[in-house]
Amino acid sequence: MKVAVAQISCSLGDSDANLLKVRDFCARARETDANLIVFPEMIDTGYSMPAIQAHAASWSGGFVPGLQEIARQLSIAIVSGVSERDGALIYNSQVFVDQQGNIIAKYRKTHLYAVAPVEEQKCFAPGETFASVAHGGLRFGLSICYDLRFPEMYRKPVTEQNVGVFIVSSAWPFPRVEHFRTLALARAIENQSYMIASNRVGKDDDLWFCGSSAIIDPRGVVVAAASADREELIQADLSEELVLSVRSRVDSFAHRRPDLYS
Repeated sequence: MKVAVAQISCSLGDSDANLLKVRDFCARARETDANLIVFPEMIDTGYSMPAIQAHAASWSGGFVPGLQEIARQLSIAIVSGVSERDGALIYNSQVFVDQQGNIIAKYRKTHLYAVAPVEEQKCFAPGETFASVAHGGLRFGLSICYDLRFPEMYRKPVTEQNVGVFIVSSAWPFPRVEHFRTLALARAIENQSYMIASNRVGKDDDLWFCGSSAIIDPRGVVVAAASADREELIQADLSEELVLSVRSRVDSFAHRRPDLYS
């Protein structure tokens, strides 16, 4: 399977403009024969709590149906971070749309960044479950930005559901760019899994985003990487055989001591 990662900036509060950019990057990815494209966090509204509160929408209309239509028209699967309004609550969510335009998985961010000046907990309700889905011969685990700091979230889907590819959609800021790179690499190495990390560039309110999107293989090799400050499209091929080979050579999961971890 060939996967693409879109590293983009967003127009704050302008979901129509952002959807046009999604369509453009999806078309570019499809021209390279990519089967799946991954986008950053909250690309419908941009990553600004006031903008999200003003423009977050349900998935019955607007941005997510637009993603579904693009997926159908271009025959490409799409994973994207988006807002999700559900009654009185707003979630920082991630949607997985297949090539036929069907929503096959969704994830609501479980670890909210409750640190000033962002304070996501004042805008979002936290998700209560993890999410994974089988697609194209591999099993994908979903995650969003701050989740990278919680290794338990990635280990559980590997040991219980045999996830071999993790996706993280992010709006990670510049002061902690080395944290982003290091944590993504660590999650790939310790779980002997692919890590597909799509991060924002540009600026929303007072936050500058650090890009550095990457595709990392189960050995911890960075097979594709983007700059820290430009919109880019990167691609790589994923192989189930590589996941199985890495795990068979060093079966670290069999050496775990869960009796000591609880």
